[in-house]
Amino acid sequence: MNQLDFEKPVLELEGKIAELRHMNSDEDGMNIAEEVERMTAKADRLLQSTYSKLTPAQKVQVARHQNRPHFKDYIVELIEDFTPLAGDRNFAEDHALIGGLGRFNGQSVMVIGQEKGNDTESRIKHNFGMTRPEGYRKAQRLLAMADQFQIPVITLVDTAGAYPGRGAEERGQSEAIAKSIESCLRTHVPIISVVIGEGGSGGAIAIATANKVFMLEHSIYSVISPEGCASILWRSGEHAQDAAAALKLTAQDLKSFNLIDDIIDEPIGGAHRYRTETIHNVGIKIQAALDELSDWDKDKIVKDRREKFLKFGRDI
Repeated sequence: MNQLDFEKPVLELEGKIAELRHMNSDEDGMNIAEEVERMTAKADRLLQSTYSKLTPAQKVQVARHQNRPHFKDYIVELIEDFTPLAGDRNFAEDHALIGGLGRFNGQSVMVIGQEKGNDTESRIKHNFGMTRPEGYRKAQRLLAMADQFQIPVITLVDTAGAYPGRGAEERGQSEAIAKSIESCLRTHVPIISVVIGEGGSGGAIAIATANKVFMLEHSIYSVISPEGCASILWRSGEHAQDAAAALKLTAQDLKSFNLIDDIIDEPIGGAHRYRTETIHNVGIKIQAALDELSDWDKDKIVKDRREKFLKFGRDI
């Protein structure tokens, strides 16, 4: 997963550049510095050309890249004094969904989001970002706390979907998701949501029913995964690429349908190559949204959010 198939020509060039940079002297009269500069420019052009025409299936691969910055990376870069708040006060703590208090550019905020993990141990701990019912009930508790203390909410979405296991269903997965959506709709403080990787089905919208919904340029947001769609419609996962195109799951598709507010640019080559720059871009967009919503009164905040989601599909 570290290497994407369509990036192979770029990766080969980058490998040659790395080899040249480790050479101590010119060979056969070749100026190493000039050759490195020439090949770097060629790699940049190739990368730009590649990423300017990604197919929906390729966007899915980029959105799932394990080196994309995850929830914890955004916390480290954007949130000061983050204090996680654990448990749903009913059943258990869910490590797939993390939430807590912190300061964003000096302003107190509640931050909620899914964490996928970055190695085998952490992925198992965080259940690959697939939230169980207790995670969504924790989100409801944190939304209520933010409402009580009039603290804006920032949610970072990155999940293939809610956990589909038997135990989750027995503990009321669908009800927990529905209640989370309802909690978002009733909260009297601004909610700003960013899809930073995958936005999978109800597992995503449970914390993305926000006043402002943004997507990173190469993120995806869909009612079902391409693999799941292919298995239902074609009875075969081999048609996942066709499903990805049919689902209209890219940020560009959703913006054209007015289902999101804006797209946050990623540096050429994707967030997995330029993590810090991507997080910085997200921070700028969140701050602009907070500034815009800061003068809204409670009733306008709730009315705007409800009207936003009630009109989905009417303008398509």
